[in-house]
Amino acid sequence: MMDMDQDPRKRLCFADGRRKVDYVLVYHYRKRSSVRGSPSQHRLSIISNGSYPLGVEEKDQEGRKDEPAEVVVDVGPPDPADGEKIMIREEFEGNLKDAGLEIEHDKENKAHGHAFIRLHAPWQVLSREAEFLKIKVPTKKLREEKGLAATMNEVWRKLNQPFQPKVPHQENLGNSRMSHCYFWPFCRYNIKSKDTFFDNATRSRIVSLYCFAHESALFFCLTGITTLIANGVYDSAFPLHDVSFFFFLLHDEWARYGAFYKYQPVDLIRKYFGEKIGLYFAWLGVYTQLLIPASVVGIIVFFYGWATVETNIPSQEMCDEDQNFTMCPLCDRACDYWHLSTACGTARASHLFDNPATVFFAIFMSLWAAMFLEHWKRRQISLNYSWDLTGMEEEEVHSHTYIVTLCYSLLTSVCLDSCTGHEKLTWRDRLPGYLINISSILFMFGVTCSAVFSVIIYRITISALMAMSSDPEVKSNVRVTVTATAVIINLVVILILDEIYGMVAAWLTELEIPKTETNFEERLILKAFLLKFMNAYAPIFYVAFFKGRFAGRPGDYVYVFNDYRMEECAPGGCLIELCIQLSIIMLGKQLIQNNVFEIGIPKLKKLCRTLKDKERAPKEIVEQPGRRQQWHLDYDLEPFDGLTPEYMEMIIQFGFVSLFVASFPLAPLFALLNNVIEIRLDAKKFVTELRRPDAIRAKDIGIWYNILSGLGKFSVIINAFVISFTSDFIPRLVYQYMYSETGTMHGFINHTLSYFNVSNFKPGTVPSISSLGKDITFCRYKDYREPPWSTEPYQFSKQYWSVLAARLGFVILFQNLVITMSMLVAWVIPDVPKNISEKLKKEKTLLVDVFLNEEKEKLQLIQSLFSRDLTQEQQEELKVSDQTSLPLQQTQPGQLPPTSSPAPRTRPRAASFSQFTRQMSMSPRSDITQHTAV
Repeated sequence: MMDMDQDPRKRLCFADGRRKVDYVLVYHYRKRSSVRGSPSQHRLSIISNGSYPLGVEEKDQEGRKDEPAEVVVDVGPPDPADGEKIMIREEFEGNLKDAGLEIEHDKENKAHGHAFIRLHAPWQVLSREAEFLKIKVPTKKLREEKGLAATMNEVWRKLNQPFQPKVPHQENLGNSRMSHCYFWPFCRYNIKSKDTFFDNATRSRIVSLYCFAHESALFFCLTGITTLIANGVYDSAFPLHDVSFFFFLLHDEWARYGAFYKYQPVDLIRKYFGEKIGLYFAWLGVYTQLLIPASVVGIIVFFYGWATVETNIPSQEMCDEDQNFTMCPLCDRACDYWHLSTACGTARASHLFDNPATVFFAIFMSLWAAMFLEHWKRRQISLNYSWDLTGMEEEEVHSHTYIVTLCYSLLTSVCLDSCTGHEKLTWRDRLPGYLINISSILFMFGVTCSAVFSVIIYRITISALMAMSSDPEVKSNVRVTVTATAVIINLVVILILDEIYGMVAAWLTELEIPKTETNFEERLILKAFLLKFMNAYAPIFYVAFFKGRFAGRPGDYVYVFNDYRMEECAPGGCLIELCIQLSIIMLGKQLIQNNVFEIGIPKLKKLCRTLKDKERAPKEIVEQPGRRQQWHLDYDLEPFDGLTPEYMEMIIQFGFVSLFVASFPLAPLFALLNNVIEIRLDAKKFVTELRRPDAIRAKDIGIWYNILSGLGKFSVIINAFVISFTSDFIPRLVYQYMYSETGTMHGFINHTLSYFNVSNFKPGTVPSISSLGKDITFCRYKDYREPPWSTEPYQFSKQYWSVLAARLGFVILFQNLVITMSMLVAWVIPDVPKNISEKLKKEKTLLVDVFLNEEKEKLQLIQSLFSRDLTQEQQEELKVSDQTSLPLQQTQPGQLPPTSSPAPRTRPRAASFSQFTRQMSMSPRSDITQHTAV
């Protein structure tokens, strides 16, 4: 990314080597052939082209005023769009110059290529905008903590020292400095070093504000750089990477896989990339840290199941060949009767995840989600205080779609608010977008359900075909093969639809015409989340709550297309299949989408862009090596597309960790391992693979917190239903305490299996060939139904209704218990940390002291001025009294002596305060008493 043949500091400056490049605009030009000559040639170009010549390049400050003008002659077919773009660029750059920015252009020395425009904000612009933006600077140190709290903090700091990044002078970066300093609004006076007072992130943010707000005289409306880029006037706009000490520090201590065990330098990230990106990585760090206790508990639960599998009575009964449970065929005609003991491996594996510890883990993870949200709120408030974000007002920027629609409305004179004079869009402009949004989202939901149904058909047909095979080995591996291949197909479909849904969500959001960029981002996030959530979890929801529940019973099965039976759960239950489905989809998405795509796709895009530029570049012009500046190097990087994809990955992962954690206790562990790599992967991508994003101020993570909170509450309901209806936890409790004669689990398997008379099979569904003999009268199937000899054969038994009532009761009890405990956790943990609240109180006290000191200084100054005026008046009175002894004839009527008129009183700057509306008293004593009342 760097060219070591040149000083890095010069690559960040104008040609003079002094003025910093704060922002870069890039556009693609197509140079026309040019000649130099007399005005007659100018007229010739006008006549031959049929248009006026484009503006001549501005003269440098050093001279070149006597050089002949360059006349542009079009040798190819004219493109009116190019001329219009040039006019828009000239107007846009002219407005930037009028605002006080300084601009430096590239020389267009090729037939066509990319031209770079460098922007520099002088001190006058920076100081003016800093006052408008209410940027605060540290002015006074607070007293550091003392006592037991300070000692404990010091001990904890020493214990954490090996895990801290080696960031020298941490007090100049963030928390240490800002936690012991008092902030005061920026003032342009008494600044020692104007060149280094504002960091590069602040400078680029100030310049970008000018670029995002531009009043266009051509379109009669407010446009910005985003609209200009979308219309092809510019290719891109970005700040430069600051290849200085901070850049290399981020690379070595953050964007390196060897630093995976260290904390992130969040303050340095915020200083370089801005608050919005800093908050994302701070949130990701908090989430990853809190995954550690969840992973530990999940491992304990898993090992508990592994340790108790040998003593689990239901598993022993299923593996006992002496029980001789003859099960009904799994398919019609081709499938034979089978013994339950052949599913011993499935039963033992199911106990690893379906055991009493799973209920505890589900409750723990629900409380963990509440603690995570509360901990992040505290961390966010701490960062708001440390980064001076308290009381910050959001910077509202009009969205590109709103500006385009508004400009079109203004050009067609459709809508103008006659009362206020402000432009606005009516409901007629937004109604088509809303209708298309609703219908498209419903259609996408239908596409997702269709994909899930297609995989179900695949499972059913492949199971039937493999069951007809004459190879006994193929028959024995039907369930494993079908389950594994179906999950892989589901994963591929999910990955493909994820990319499609991302583009569809962006298109639908543009149709809604959101007014501001914040509204645009929130609506885009909401649509993308709904579509991707449905896409990722639809197969899992099917296995958890629908598979096997509508298959029917022997003799009365439900068929698809009149030929294929609906699939049933495995003998060990659907929970083991849910675990397999969840683990493969979760690990596959993390491995392929989050890591391989993030590494491979940017490199492929960069390669394609490079090849495209080489094809467009003229072959006869070869760029001299060693002349590439920093803006050339940054332009070769991948553009920054926002934080929505990064957040979306983690939110979907949070759903895997919290929603179905009762079926896969190892989910937090795999999420932790992924996030350790994800943090460094994202860091490396931001530092070395992406252009530097605009430094955007933000005081929270926005709508993502609401989505997390909703997922946390939804996870309580999902886990309650998974434990109640998917696992066998409730049937075991019901049997042990209601139907077991010994109060143990002995006989549980026999209790859950119903009888079916094989003579009641429909014609054509009986197994054609049976290896178990022809003396089979009854077969067993898993359900709570009356036996064939009952008065109501094959109807739901009393045990079924008892288990159903217990399941519904457990759902209600679990939800209320966990939600109550979550609310208790949220109430116990305060949102504002104690040290932050104490510092805020100290700041308020200091603020009052500063105001009182200022008032005291003002009063002293005013008092000194009054005393000086009084002494002058007394001296004048003495002079007048001495002159009264002179004859009165010396003074003309209506004319005063020249010495009797006092000089006009000068109004000092320190005494002119518009906020004081009271009438100034001539008595210093009374003035003091009035001020002390404030």
